Amino acid sequence: MARIYVTGAAGFIGYHLCELLLAEGFEVRGFDGMTDYYDVALKRARLSRLMQNRDFGFTEAMLEDAPRLAADIADFRPEAIVHLAAQAGVRYSLEAPRSYLSSNIEGSFNVMEAARDCGVAHLLMASTSSVYGANTAMPYRETDKVDTQVSLYAATKKATEALSQSWAHLWDLPTTCFRFFTVYGPWGRPDMAPFKFTRAILAGEPIDVYGHGNMFRDFTYVSDLARAIRLLIDAAPRRPASPEEIAPGDSLSPVAPWRVVNVGNGEKVSLDTFIGAIEAATGRTATRNLMEMQKGDVPATWADNTLLRHLTGYRPETDIHEGMAAFVNWYRGYYRL
Repeated sequence: MARIYVTGAAGFIGYHLCELLLAEGFEVRGFDGMTDYYDVALKRARLSRLMQNRDFGFTEAMLEDAPRLAADIADFRPEAIVHLAAQAGVRYSLEAPRSYLSSNIEGSFNVMEAARDCGVAHLLMASTSSVYGANTAMPYRETDKVDTQVSLYAATKKATEALSQSWAHLWDLPTTCFRFFTVYGPWGRPDMAPFKFTRAILAGEPIDVYGHGNMFRDFTYVSDLARAIRLLIDAAPRRPASPEEIAPGDSLSPVAPWRVVNVGNGEKVSLDTFIGAIEAATGRTATRNLMEMQKGDVPATWADNTLLRHLTGYRPETDIHEGMAAFVNWYRGYYRL
């Protein structure tokens, strides 16, 4: 494939994916609304780096602007679309729920329509481990039932998965939804724990530790995630001839060229270990302010990445101490500390 269209290109994950695709010789068109959910200057800084490559083009517009989005995709004629743009954040969905409906559902549907109209070979759509919700059996497997989301953010992502499965069935559109697990790394989002904890620890301020620290996450380094997405581009699903054709453990739909894939390290790391990695990287000791778990949060996430390995031969494996050292090094450089 030569041309890849990436929504959310100025975002955290989108930036890293575009950088990887450009390094491998792809022509990339980015699309992003540049909303002020977090510091737009950080998005502009990512974008300015991408714009230095002549094989990168960019359109600034909102997903909800269906005519603009469709025209841009039709003009670029991509072989694949990677849809990353979304209203992110579990906690913010308590404050601004309607933004999740318009961006994550209406916006994603607009991408699906445009993908059908231009006949892309593969549509890839970002989902999240949050869709596993109140599930307690771990590690999470793609074939698990996911009907107990505990945040509106997660519910909109699950809705997008369901919409895309039906769209793939109706229009024979090869579609992969990937569920990512607590992504972190350089150029990360300021609203996420790695960023907030590092800022506070370097400033000598206390950090709010929810769930009294008794929480676990499957931390996934952003470059590993970008590599997994890149490899999944080449693993477009096909409609099975019969349900019996689907291998055990494969989330392939029995009625559509559609599947969902976990992208995670495959290990759960305690919040205390995570904070310890930041302490080691900064050379500072954190002052912990222990708090109750926030509404909409889950106590643990942990990915089974067997399907990803089967489809691509790859699995994320960056250690939390190595990854956080890279993040802290970037943070100090970016903010000139």
